[in-house]
Amino acid sequence: MRFDDLEPATFVLVRHGETDATVARSLSGSGVPGPALNAAGRVQAARAAELVFRIGRDAWEDLPHPDAVVSSPLVRTRQTADAIGRRLGAGVRIEPRIAEADFGTWEGSAPEEIDSTQADAFRRWPTDPGVRAPSGESLADVGARMAAVLTDLTEGNVGRAVVLVSHVMAIRAAVGWVLDAPPAAWFSVRVPPASLSVVRLWPDGARELVASGVPSQR
Repeated sequence: MRFDDLEPATFVLVRHGETDATVARSLSGSGVPGPALNAAGRVQAARAAELVFRIGRDAWEDLPHPDAVVSSPLVRTRQTADAIGRRLGAGVRIEPRIAEADFGTWEGSAPEEIDSTQADAFRRWPTDPGVRAPSGESLADVGARMAAVLTDLTEGNVGRAVVLVSHVMAIRAAVGWVLDAPPAAWFSVRVPPASLSVVRLWPDGARELVASGVPSQR
């Protein structure tokens, strides 16, 4: 709760729609352009676009209506961002720092496959900020770049709402950082495909979680 009139910047974090890798539960990170949305994912992207369009109108009426879209460079996020941009009448800017975690040599593998050969590192990766995927990133690495981009975007977007189209690990990290939660807790954040999470940041460093993992079918 604030007792002054200082306005925040609002960020709408949208996870991309479903891909075949989502269904197969295989790791799909930032090391490759990645899969495209499947048929269900394209429908989800359209629904996410509609919910984003309603922000500041009949959904989260106290928030500004989004007027800018920023996307991870991966195929699935760009497709989702394009759907949102069309609905808002806004262009899409690419920001590499909001890409998915780099899973390194785990890329494309199912969890059970990695667990059968690298169980120690794989099971520690979600909770130990010092553990990186082989030739890839740790969850703390992802959190550091998400915190940096949100901080960088705050000052120029006070009083505005910006959509960031990103990924499950990146959005978990962003929400965890906003709550000042340790990386070990970030996997407790549920982020379904095409869901919306909303955070607000003030120029003086204050942070607020408005919503987390809201389904776009809402």
